[in-house]
Amino acid sequence: MKPKNLRNNKKSAGVACRILVIHGPNLNLLGKREPEVYGTMTLEEVNKALNAEASQWGVELEILQSNYEGEIVDQIGRANGRFQGILINPAAYTHTSVAIRDALMASNLPAVEVHLSNIAKREDFRHLSLTAPACLGQISGFGKESYLLGLQALTRFFRSRAS
Repeated sequence: MKPKNLRNNKKSAGVACRILVIHGPNLNLLGKREPEVYGTMTLEEVNKALNAEASQWGVELEILQSNYEGEIVDQIGRANGRFQGILINPAAYTHTSVAIRDALMASNLPAVEVHLSNIAKREDFRHLSLTAPACLGQISGFGKESYLLGLQALTRFFRSRAS
């Protein structure tokens, strides 16, 4: 159930309203890359759905996609003070990046990790997430809905913290 007007609640309850959305490597290829795994939806369509969901919650998003680990680390490092939370799909860096994990920890911002595919049902090397322990939680396996559920979870977290 979505609140009708979170903006009014936000002002009165101090609910955070800016979330950084990070799409990791190769997500710019959505719609073309392994459609049997990732579906045919493009990254632009995912972002459009995220923005529509965010507007219903009264949340502002800044969305970026990068194939470069250092750029992702830099963006997370600059997030504190500009954003109240992070929604991240680290993609392949999920399983390899101590740097992104450390940046998430250092940011002191609540984060939710999302994945389009169910990483637990994929290759063994994808079962371990180095970044998930630095997050409030992880949502995977629901395609675009993973992002929307992650955004809802983060927004509900802010609302519960504000009450």
